[in-house]
Amino acid sequence: MAYVITETCIKDVLCVDICPTDCIHPKKDEPTFEAAAQLYVDPAGCIDCGACVPVCTSDSIHPADDLSEEQKGFIDKNAAFYN
Repeated sequence: MAYVITETCIKDVLCVDICPTDCIHPKKDEPTFEAAAQLYVDPAGCIDCGACVPVCTSDSIHPADDLSEEQKGFIDKNAAFYN
């Protein structure tokens, strides 16, 4: 997985709109959107392009390798959304 969305996500979906591989969900029109605590990156779909990072207004998207120890759990949380 190249990028991970963390707990500061405000679900403004700007990253969803810019992602060239459609790997950030849930989208606003998906039934799980309202209940989701945040948005999630699909580890199988992320191509490490970084397009989502500059549009994230809450600074919630980070390379997996750059996460702090406290944030490393978000690698599994992002992946679990797609299982």
